[in-house]
Amino acid sequence: MTREAGRRAGPGEQAVLLAAGLADVAVSTLGSALGAVRSLARRSDTAELVAEAEQDLTARGRLVLDRYATVPPAHLEVLAQHVLARRAADGG
Repeated sequence: MTREAGRRAGPGEQAVLLAAGLADVAVSTLGSALGAVRSLARRSDTAELVAEAEQDLTARGRLVLDRYATVPPAHLEVLAQHVLARRAADGG
């Protein structure tokens, strides 16, 4: 599937090109990952690297949960607390 100069790809052709590009990225990424795994398997400190990776992933997991799982305080509740604090400070 080649494009002629100056011709614009139709929606079907565009979808095929995008899918082919994504597949190429996935294959090259998988190849790189397999190469990295092979090189790690040859190292003598693999157990230490795995333990460090586990700690890093655990820390990242905590950060993600803290970022997305905590519920922020209700906006009106915060405003009401400010009003009460001001009234208490003014003595009224």
